[in-house]
Amino acid sequence: MRINGFVMLGVLIAATAGAAYAMVHYRLPAMGALGFFALLMLKGFFAQAPNRARVLTFFGTYIGTISEPGFFWTNPLASRRVVTLRVQNFHSRPAKVNDAQGNPIEMGAVFVWRVVDAAAAIFEVESCHEFVATQFETAVRSTASRYPYDHINGEDDETPSLRCNRGAIAAALAEEARQRVALAGVEVLEARISDLAYAPEIAQAMLKRQQAQAIIAARQLIVDGAVGMVEQALARIDNGKMVKLSDEQKASMVNNLLVVLTSDNEATPVVSTG
Repeated sequence: MRINGFVMLGVLIAATAGAAYAMVHYRLPAMGALGFFALLMLKGFFAQAPNRARVLTFFGTYIGTISEPGFFWTNPLASRRVVTLRVQNFHSRPAKVNDAQGNPIEMGAVFVWRVVDAAAAIFEVESCHEFVATQFETAVRSTASRYPYDHINGEDDETPSLRCNRGAIAAALAEEARQRVALAGVEVLEARISDLAYAPEIAQAMLKRQQAQAIIAARQLIVDGAVGMVEQALARIDNGKMVKLSDEQKASMVNNLLVVLTSDNEATPVVSTG
């Protein structure tokens, strides 16, 4: 039960004044007891700031939650526990875990959350903040273990990877975190990956693998371009009728052009005078 604090304050002031007047003028002891009772009622007043909630219990029985800001009065014998409803951040420390391919990685995340059910935050868990921290770190480990850090062959895959699909992974992480902390009356507003790296013991080996993939991709691009240039050169020679080349001459020309175009070193022209 709650009453507007200003209304109840007026009632108590009037009751206290009446009790004092009766005790002085009519010498009624009962009026003094009434005044003492009115003073006891002052304990029931409290002012509540925005984004705060008070969970009320009366001798162990839950009797309600007050989440609106303002000045209120409740049963002075009821205990009141304050819960903040403000938005809070939690930054999980980078956790070492194996990804879906078995590679050890380190992953951390930032969660934005708030309490939406103050009673659940008080009664369902021992400590809301400790519970939330543990569940968020567990969600990070669980999410990291379900996805690969990167695709092995460097090609696109239907399965999202932690490195290339940050948005999809963040959405999956937020959803798992929501399910884990719903018991405590907590709402997860956002989750973002803040730290992501291979574990130190394999970081050097994975760097070499990434470098090898980059070299292979570059070589593939060079070969595709060289083949296209050779095809274009042969087509222009045939269409322009500059000279008629035999199959052996075309094969030799293709071989020479491919060697020149795909070589790491610059070509050195050699003029045959024989």
